[in-house]
Amino acid sequence: MPLTSASCAPASTAGSSAPDPAIARTAHPERLCAIHQPNLFPRLSTLAKLYAADVWVVLDDVQFARRDYQHRTCLAALDDPARRQWLSLATHLPQGRSTVIRDARLADPAGCRRRTAGMIRQYYGRSRHWPSIQEIVEPVLDRFTTTDRLADITETSTRSMLKALGWQGTILHSSTLAVRAGRSNRLADLALATGSTAYLCGTGGMRYLDPVPFEEHAVEVVPFHSPVDTGMPLWDSARKVGALWAVAGFEPDGLADALRSQQASALS
Repeated sequence: MPLTSASCAPASTAGSSAPDPAIARTAHPERLCAIHQPNLFPRLSTLAKLYAADVWVVLDDVQFARRDYQHRTCLAALDDPARRQWLSLATHLPQGRSTVIRDARLADPAGCRRRTAGMIRQYYGRSRHWPSIQEIVEPVLDRFTTTDRLADITETSTRSMLKALGWQGTILHSSTLAVRAGRSNRLADLALATGSTAYLCGTGGMRYLDPVPFEEHAVEVVPFHSPVDTGMPLWDSARKVGALWAVAGFEPDGLADALRSQQASALS
């Protein structure tokens, strides 16, 4: 199944009632769902979770967090991932701290484009896999010329990486799906609305998740353990640096193979 876009979806239909389980499950009896904010060239740990899912729900209607990865990525030197630098996009929040992700705007789109292109070439231009990196980055650079919405840029960066890895899942947006209030209610309702039977939850989310809403929908919560400490250099920095470093070192096909080989243990 090719990547699907919800960019032309109608305005949010969010309401106070949860979707009907019978309707949601008709077409997809077995489906894994990941729910995550759009990140700028996400970390390998995040990319691994999305790659393992059948559906990525782009969580675009929650509050923007400056200390998260929604507007920045960590670039690492090719020969030493411990040498790192943040690539950040200057971001304007029209509603101040209460601004949701989909409403955040780039403060200087042209300047952000130049900085993105320049820093990525500086760090990875010497990689023998540079052509593959260019294929990932070019759609993102093009997007800077057509929008000032931060979420458009960051989602494009993740879409482009997933496409390079051959991922064939579906992409939806939380702002177009009906959910109830409350963190766990929202996640459970989103999983059900996609027709999913299981929700991939990172180790951080497992600490606060209330299982009751998922049990009510018969949606299994599956802990997703990022592949770390495997003795392979690829995974040593999985939670610390953007996955562009992994593409630069292993190229898309090699990275996809590594993700597939680790997927079983990550879901166990």
